[in-house]
Amino acid sequence: MSEPNPAARLAEPPAREPDLPAPDRPGRRAHRADLLAVAVAAVLVAAAAAVGSYYNRPHSGVVIFVSSPPLFADWLPHVGPGSVFAVLIAVAVVLHGRTLAARLPWRRALAAGYLASLAWIFSLAMVDGWARGFAGRLTIPQEYLHEVPGITDIPRMVREFSSRILDFQPNSWTTHVSGHPPGATLVFVWLDRLGLHGGAWAATAVVLVGGLVAVAVPAAVALLDRPDAARAVLPFAVLTPGAVWIGVSADGLFAGTTATGLALLALSAKGFSRGSRYAVPAGLGAGVLLGFGIFLSYGLVLLGLLATAVAVLGRQWRAAALAVVAALAVVGAFAWAGFWWLDGYHLVVERYYQGVALVRPYSYWVWADLAAVVVALGPAVVAAVRRGLAGPRRGLLTDPVLLLGAAALLTIVFADVSGLSKAETERIWLPFGVWLLPLTALLPRPGRRWWLAAQAATALAVNHLLLTGW
Repeated sequence: MSEPNPAARLAEPPAREPDLPAPDRPGRRAHRADLLAVAVAAVLVAAAAAVGSYYNRPHSGVVIFVSSPPLFADWLPHVGPGSVFAVLIAVAVVLHGRTLAARLPWRRALAAGYLASLAWIFSLAMVDGWARGFAGRLTIPQEYLHEVPGITDIPRMVREFSSRILDFQPNSWTTHVSGHPPGATLVFVWLDRLGLHGGAWAATAVVLVGGLVAVAVPAAVALLDRPDAARAVLPFAVLTPGAVWIGVSADGLFAGTTATGLALLALSAKGFSRGSRYAVPAGLGAGVLLGFGIFLSYGLVLLGLLATAVAVLGRQWRAAALAVVAALAVVGAFAWAGFWWLDGYHLVVERYYQGVALVRPYSYWVWADLAAVVVALGPAVVAAVRRGLAGPRRGLLTDPVLLLGAAALLTIVFADVSGLSKAETERIWLPFGVWLLPLTALLPRPGRRWWLAAQAATALAVNHLLLTGW
């Protein structure tokens, strides 16, 4: 028999921040190991910066096309309208985020986390000012909005999309449009058709959707039967340094869309286990979002690893089957409209090597990309990953903290060795990196405030010392 109101009661975490089990209590040795891991990560970033700067010298013989390696950014210490607000938001979350996440009813905690995330993302963007940091980011010639005015016939655009991917032809798509499937461009075309014209509306949509990461990731952990860990993760999901690139690059929108799809898959599994009437629509919604995700960015097909992890943890294959059917329906709809994903993928690989990827050295970027990701994830996630790797393997297939983290690590490794992302991975791999956030639940409770402060400090330093490229 169904619950009277199952949606309101799914995975309600206990209203407190729990202690870790006694065997996992951190000692001095574990704490030193955490700091050592962060130090190693810092050395990796420093080495990437030093080697990249060496390559940037005239006549070095190597071209990396990044002025402040390993990040796609320019060295430009500055402050802006968002600086004070960013610091105040960071201080508020560091001091009160854990307490509110532990004590508020779960739905209110998620709502508060979402609002705090929006404020954090927007304030960081506004460090660069309204035009440069927000409204103008998506209007430059390489971006999606550059092509929107010329798209007057959407069916024709989808039908002819593949023919315009390759470079050096009169009607070649601009850089970001050609480098992604048509779904990414369609999002901004649809906004324009709704009357939401220009860069400010596009950036607003990116921030609103990207901010869903702070809801979807902890919600998925809670729905997969770790409500205690979900409350611990929530403040870290808010203060992620990746917020620098969520506000505003389209990859933030990709991260929010796919994270919501994975959370809906977890909701569907929970619904089936409880006989909820929301199980079917949640499963179909998950499939639509994840299926559409691979039409936002080709690399997001790797999220199939995370979707599999959620299905294994949820132990309800009806939810997975519904999601697969819905995802295939999205693929079929694009094929019927004239775009076949595999054709686009092969053409975009060819286009990739028509540009700077041809000269950017794989031998450098295969490890410097990881340095860029370390900056976007922050020191708390580095320490949390160390704990996940050093911990016992027992329970890997039943604990969402461990399995989601392992799946996220694998997606990053596969994306890295492919060589199809040389530079800019601080934003490109956001949809993968946010799923390492559940591992922060492994951090010892007494030190979490300091780890949150380190996350905030990383984001503030990046945004105030560098002018990021996207």
